[in-house]
Amino acid sequence: MRGEPSCPKCGGRVRAPGLFADSWQCDVHGSVHPLQPVIPPSVEALGVVVHRSQVPVWMPWPLPVGWLFTGVAYAGDDRSGGRATAVACSGPGPLGGIGELLLIAEELGVGLGARYAGIDGLDPGSGMAIDKPPQAKVLAAGRPTPLWHVTGTPQDRAVFAGEARGLWLWAIVWPEQSGLLMYDELVLTDLRDAGAEVELLPCGALTPRLLK
Repeated sequence: MRGEPSCPKCGGRVRAPGLFADSWQCDVHGSVHPLQPVIPPSVEALGVVVHRSQVPVWMPWPLPVGWLFTGVAYAGDDRSGGRATAVACSGPGPLGGIGELLLIAEELGVGLGARYAGIDGLDPGSGMAIDKPPQAKVLAAGRPTPLWHVTGTPQDRAVFAGEARGLWLWAIVWPEQSGLLMYDELVLTDLRDAGAEVELLPCGALTPRLLK
């Protein structure tokens, strides 16, 4: 498990602001919002991210039956707040076995969603055909939100992307066939708006998906 901030786009080392730069710097990507070290899932760890975040912290709520919260990550620092968040959950897949879901909210240009999706660039690019009907829909903070299937991703996952609250919303599902989960119109809650019921959140082991 990494113990220091890293580049949200490539996972490389970053330099803290200093005499010659007022932002975190990656040798490859220049100025970035640093991805903070990932810690084991707990209600307390989730609360820290929710408190610091400037973007939604999306989670299926209530969680599908048998599903657990398996980790949270965010990109940003104490000065800027969280500019991208990633929440992981896992549980019984729609076709058997274990499925994993990663929900990412981010400002334009952060690059965290594309990294976890396994694609180059900062956004879905040409892999997201918005001139065609969306392939999935979620209810995000009470609003119907279309998501498009993103092509050109690794074959072990299904990737969907769209816009919610004026920001990117990515949904990444492993294995690829568990992408059927996205056709059930999941109800997503921004945990910044959630109440005390979050204290009852069932937690599982940390997913390695957040560490890649």
